[in-house]
Amino acid sequence: MKTPKRLQPLVEEGLIDEVMRQLMSGKEATVYVVRCGDDIRCAKVYKEANERSFHQAVAYQEGRRVKNSRQARAMEKGTRYGRKMAEEVWQNAEVDALYRLAAAGVRVPTPYICFEGVLLMELVTDATGNAAPRLNDVELTHALALQYHATLLKQVVLMLCAGVIHGDLSEYNILVDEHGPVIIDLPQAIDAAGSSVASSMLERDVDNLANFFAVAAPELQGSQYGKEIWGLYQAGLLTPESPLTGIVAAPTHVADVGAVIHEIALAREEAEERRRQMEMYD
Repeated sequence: MKTPKRLQPLVEEGLIDEVMRQLMSGKEATVYVVRCGDDIRCAKVYKEANERSFHQAVAYQEGRRVKNSRQARAMEKGTRYGRKMAEEVWQNAEVDALYRLAAAGVRVPTPYICFEGVLLMELVTDATGNAAPRLNDVELTHALALQYHATLLKQVVLMLCAGVIHGDLSEYNILVDEHGPVIIDLPQAIDAAGSSVASSMLERDVDNLANFFAVAAPELQGSQYGKEIWGLYQAGLLTPESPLTGIVAAPTHVADVGAVIHEIALAREEAEERRRQMEMYD
């Protein structure tokens, strides 16, 4: 195929030898299958901020650091330079998260380089060597749903032990290779220790998994793994081997109405985003 304009600099630098085909186009990026020497990889081309349907909400930017105070001030003011810095922070967040999570044993694609707004990384494949399907496209039995749910909870725990929360985890950004689920799409990854909404984001990620797998395994509906995992994390007791039950004792303190309203708003945003994704892939 003709080389897309955004990939031309990587071809000129010798990082890509051939652009083979477009793999997918999503809310934040377009992904291409490329050849790099003898290796087949994928190139994730980030869309410009005004083209993305997934906006850089304050909740996702909180806790992210830039190189110096001048850059931070420019980002706060929204100047052209500040917007450029915000884009770099947004893109580098995924690269940083991928390296950090891979080192922690989380199943994520191997990153190679981020150059000119393009992330070059491993192409996740199935047993036949074709691009791995999304979890949403995998037919699940009751047993397989329970197996994948348990596997992904383990991945979420490993991520949190590494200080990272996905922030947008769902059946649309999980691939399934011959060994099981692989987590993708991390530019919105959250620093668990630096975000005031870390707990709600974690619980939303885990609830998304439960709601999806509950279609094939109804006993997962209403489970409270997110609250349980966060409670262990806050208490300094969470480890990759922590046993989980999905049951949390009812609170005895007065409910925080403001927090409840915030959760409802997040849930509405999530429902709208999932609706857009379903329309995108239909």
